[in-house]
Amino acid sequence: MSSPCDPQFAPAGDVSAALMMIDSRLKAIHDSRSESDPEQQRMVEELAASLGGAAGLTALLDGACTLIYMYMNWLRTAFEQHDEDVVEYVVPTLVATMRMMPKTFRPEVIPTMAGLLIAAGTGLSPNLWRAQYGDWTAAEMNPLEAVTVLLAEHVNRVSGSDDPGFATRLIAEALSQADRG
Repeated sequence: MSSPCDPQFAPAGDVSAALMMIDSRLKAIHDSRSESDPEQQRMVEELAASLGGAAGLTALLDGACTLIYMYMNWLRTAFEQHDEDVVEYVVPTLVATMRMMPKTFRPEVIPTMAGLLIAAGTGLSPNLWRAQYGDWTAAEMNPLEAVTVLLAEHVNRVSGSDDPGFATRLIAEALSQADRG
């Protein structure tokens, strides 16, 4: 039986813009030169300004949720190869990390972020799962971006490569294949 949260019913959103923002954050984390690259920050601000209002923001939010779904799907496949459950191994680790970041993840948003991960980990669309509970709140914007970055970084670690761009390339290659097919 099909669920109303089945990914086939979900808008993909602006995955490219979401990926660009997440990649920017990942590069800032791995860039040892400085806390924040002004040029990179300027590009992210220009991207945000170019989104085109509420419709652009919705597309970006949907794109971030699509990234969460794609990363959790990749992780689910990787963990199943070892007879392990992605929800059991990934969600507690990320929730513990969220709890260590109280400025980014206020306690009241952690259950929502964990729910997005669990929805994606069980094959449901994170954005459709979240939509059941009303509109996104302003308090969830930074945590959504941060949980997507944490998840991408988790994919980078699980991949076994020392490549901090693995998660970004994983999605870019999937988008490229989708464009061709």
